Amino acid sequence: MAHKISKVDVWAADIANRPGSLAGLLDKLAGAGARLEFVIARKVDENSSRVFLAPLKGKKQTGAAAGAGLAKANGMYSIRIDAPDKPGLGARICEAIAAKGINLRGVSAAAIGTKSVTYLAFDSDADRAQASKVVKSVLGKAGGR
Repeated sequence: MAHKISKVDVWAADIANRPGSLAGLLDKLAGAGARLEFVIARKVDENSSRVFLAPLKGKKQTGAAAGAGLAKANGMYSIRIDAPDKPGLGARICEAIAAKGINLRGVSAAAIGTKSVTYLAFDSDADRAQASKVVKSVLGKAGGR
């Protein structure tokens, strides 16, 4: 499997921290045809939770998202990395980004079988662009070994 690095818009919302809130939000997006690849939801306090998700495509999906209280996470510049899973790959990517003085705003990663998917978030588009080049270099070196 070759690697792929792509920009991604992450959407976010604060929702009620109660049973069914996330399910209702996801149902609205599914009804608009969204095929989500990334969902993170965390409790903020006793009354609220925060959800981040991607991707949303087209007016129907983004309209449903806005209607459900989601907005593009302004100030969060993200990339998605699809790559073969290798031991230490995440460490090598994070070390290379840090060596360039780029701070990560957030990381979410998973591996299934031999495939890994990683989302990295940055504070600026310039950091995202520079990090994309760094990641491409890391992955180009024998698949990230």
